[in-house]
Amino acid sequence: MQQHDSSPLLDYIEYPENEMLTRSEHFYQEIKRRHSIRKFSDRPVAREVIENCIKAAGTAPSGANHQPWHFAAVNSAEVKKQIREQAEEHERSFYAGRAGEEWLNALKPLGTDADKPYLEHAPWLIAIFSQKKGGIHADDSNTNYYVHESVGIATGFLINALHSSGLVTLTHTPKPMSFLSKVCNRPENERAYMLLVVGYPAEDATIPHHASVKKSLDEIATFL
Repeated sequence: MQQHDSSPLLDYIEYPENEMLTRSEHFYQEIKRRHSIRKFSDRPVAREVIENCIKAAGTAPSGANHQPWHFAAVNSAEVKKQIREQAEEHERSFYAGRAGEEWLNALKPLGTDADKPYLEHAPWLIAIFSQKKGGIHADDSNTNYYVHESVGIATGFLINALHSSGLVTLTHTPKPMSFLSKVCNRPENERAYMLLVVGYPAEDATIPHHASVKKSLDEIATFL
């Protein structure tokens, strides 16, 4: 085996089998309370909470440990307004037919449309960007590997961290998303991956029945 610098695994904790089962069940019960919300309160959320959640996302595994992501956390009312205006402009053409009939029919049970007031109403928007070039140091310019997969895993970590902190989220992917790079002043090396809406749910927030239908274990897993 090729030699490389390494450190002892000192922070691993092994649990007794019965505790493992309890912890896995507890996590499942907690994470299944996570829902995509489209009505947000304007209650403020401390920046420190968002910072901790982004730091948690930054611990995700990535190709060659290059960590090919950047999180632009937007709290500014002016910037949120810009994002809403440009997102809705793209969404209007999307719902006017650009998406195609099959896609629009798939969205009907969720009750979505081109109006996105939560983009201004929620206290935080987190624009997630992927990086084609980089490395483990800020000034590296190497080729990044498994970028899409790595950023997807980090986004999952972020959503979980926000949920565990007591916040709700919505994954939003306006098409195209290139305007986010300009609004968030990101370099050409980066590509907008997703926009995450973050905050507290509004008092009248609801969950579409369609969204509560989850496939069973037998449908999503095979044990060989």
